[in-house]
Amino acid sequence: MKFLFLILSFISLCVKGQTTFNTKLSNAAIELTNQQVVYDPSYFTISYPNGDVPSNKGVCTDVVIRAYRKLGIDLQKEVHEDIKLNFNKYPKIWGLKKPNTNIDHRRVPNLMVFFARKGIVKPISKTSSDYLPGDIVCWNLGGAITHIGLVVDKKSEDGLRYLIVHNIGGGQVLADCLFSYKIIGHYSYKK
Repeated sequence: MKFLFLILSFISLCVKGQTTFNTKLSNAAIELTNQQVVYDPSYFTISYPNGDVPSNKGVCTDVVIRAYRKLGIDLQKEVHEDIKLNFNKYPKIWGLKKPNTNIDHRRVPNLMVFFARKGIVKPISKTSSDYLPGDIVCWNLGGAITHIGLVVDKKSEDGLRYLIVHNIGGGQVLADCLFSYKIIGHYSYKK
């Protein structure tokens, strides 16, 4: 009986730790919506590690990067280190011959490979309860245009879905858009 109690206590602590991380990631993403950001897909030369584009500019990937950075996780560094060791596993659709610390982490297809390799791949479904705060969702907007956002702990007006923090052109915003586009990736990542 005592052994069962210890196991249940351990499981509870693990679940609480994950919930705490997901809550912190959700809160970090929501906090980003207070920052005025203009959608700017320009190529920027940035420092490494912990480099960022100007704080008033960004794209969808920058929302994810900035939310994780608030938790002390530098996706620029994490993605670069993985691409450096596994370059052949990442897309070659941009014609790069070697890793690039300025842009690799700012590309949705690269983040999808990274999260699939280093995180948890979660099911893609049309069931809103499958998408929880702290989850990362990727979409195809049509053609080869991809998009990424974070599920946060705020619900839609009808209470059926969690909202998304993303930047699809109007800055870092909170939106009810989970099923507005074709979902092509669903992940959880905690370093």
